Amino acid sequence: MLRVSAQTTGTEIDLNAVLGDAAGAAKGIALGPELMNFAESLARRDADALAHSRAALLAAGGPAVLVDAAGVAANFQRMVRIADSIGIPVDDLNAETGRAVRAALRLSEFPGARNSGL
Repeated sequence: MLRVSAQTTGTEIDLNAVLGDAAGAAKGIALGPELMNFAESLARRDADALAHSRAALLAAGGPAVLVDAAGVAANFQRMVRIADSIGIPVDDLNAETGRAVRAALRLSEFPGARNSGL
């Protein structure tokens, strides 16, 4: 979604940001490194890292940015859990765009890939 959104708006991004690359996160995304660290700490359920990343995002972007980021993260968690629980299939794994993104990010190297048919 990030890739298509960036193409639509003409924003240059580095998809390696989703792999924890701070330099990639800084490219084309306001507060990219702070948002990346916040998302990473949430996904890893690391309370210490979350406290640090939340404070850094608050300092860099203010309370409205922090609230928006937390809301977006919560919404993604909700959507994934609903889709998983009712059996909504993943997008066509053979679609060209999906293959290109998975290859660029080397997603098949992650342990969870064996559970997703990658």
